[in-house]
Amino acid sequence: MSRNIYVTNLSGHNQEFEVHGWNDNRNINVGAGQTYTINAPDGSSGAIIALHDGHEGEQAEITKNGWGGNDFIDLSNIVGAGGNMTVQQVNDPATRKGDPLFMQHLNDAWHRADQGTRQALERCVHRDNNDNVTRIDPIKDWPALETFVRTFADGKTYIGNGAWGGSPGNANDNNQSSAAHGNKDIQVTYNDGDATPPTSQAAPEPEPALASIDSAQVGGPGIILRNHRNEQQQYAFYNNYWNGNGTAGANFDHPDPIITVNGQDSLFVPLAESFKGRVQRGTQLPATWVEFQISAANDGAAHGDISLQQGCDGAATIASTDGSGRFNGFQHDIVSGAPEAAVRYKPDGTRALDTTVGNWNGGPNGAAIEWEMAQVGQRRAYIVGGTGTDDVASANKCFAVDFY
Repeated sequence: MSRNIYVTNLSGHNQEFEVHGWNDNRNINVGAGQTYTINAPDGSSGAIIALHDGHEGEQAEITKNGWGGNDFIDLSNIVGAGGNMTVQQVNDPATRKGDPLFMQHLNDAWHRADQGTRQALERCVHRDNNDNVTRIDPIKDWPALETFVRTFADGKTYIGNGAWGGSPGNANDNNQSSAAHGNKDIQVTYNDGDATPPTSQAAPEPEPALASIDSAQVGGPGIILRNHRNEQQQYAFYNNYWNGNGTAGANFDHPDPIITVNGQDSLFVPLAESFKGRVQRGTQLPATWVEFQISAANDGAAHGDISLQQGCDGAATIASTDGSGRFNGFQHDIVSGAPEAAVRYKPDGTRALDTTVGNWNGGPNGAAIEWEMAQVGQRRAYIVGGTGTDDVASANKCFAVDFY
């Protein structure tokens, strides 16, 4: 099993991070106000390290599903600092590590320091033309810097070298490595200002069961399409123009078929086993996509997921009908309460959430990404990137697809 690490940049500029242990150890550059999702398998360990003019700074150190089935997380400034960072399990502030205003507290302490302290730290505390601190060197290399940082951050972040190599370390540092609460998604938040994460980073786990699936509706390869709205709705099926190994040529202009479903009703839509594409509400974008194929080449089963990359006009779920109980997606409204910056109206005036990857209407919408990560999360629907979303399989080549 694997979980996600959400790296959110709340600052007004792009921020580069080193990634150790995941993402093929490749750096990531997270846009202003955006979130990058990293898949983290159980038992894996690594770090997310902020870079400042090429220098390593604050870092979130994470072990997934470690001893006792718990995550172990801490926020360390051992190798330096140039910004503010926190790390916690999603929606569990009791597990939060790090000082969300570390740099502000550092700057205040610097301006209060006596002349002797300032002289001792002159070479490892970097300032701008107004004598405000912009970055500090690795604390592990400067004992005087460790003493100084403990005056305002002791017990909030990992400061010293820790308990290893025969050294007992500092008790407050050692406590930073305490176990979190089980195995969950992780939220890493960066900011030049307050790095307290958003109030909610991900939606609750979806309800384990949909309205009961009538086995009599399974008429062969296809989907049972259910409309949870009170008014009649049209749903458009788009078969990809071409399919490759992990790639596809999305069809935007030739839906076939277009199905009408009465309010609070459902029907079975038969499809060829060669179908590989999506169904969406209507023919306009932005729209929530339910992506699926009826018969995969490797196992002959149907496989599918939910995608918000081309927008969101309402909740959707996809579920197996073979008795395996597999399910993904979300059932709650995330459109009506979304910030206006995340919204794009359809040509017919319907309110929807904008694309997260870009299309002919414009580039990725950072506000939509942040909102959807907070309300749904990458595990339940593709928001950014091509990994981290659970696949649903149905051996009988038939899905139940519900639009809300």
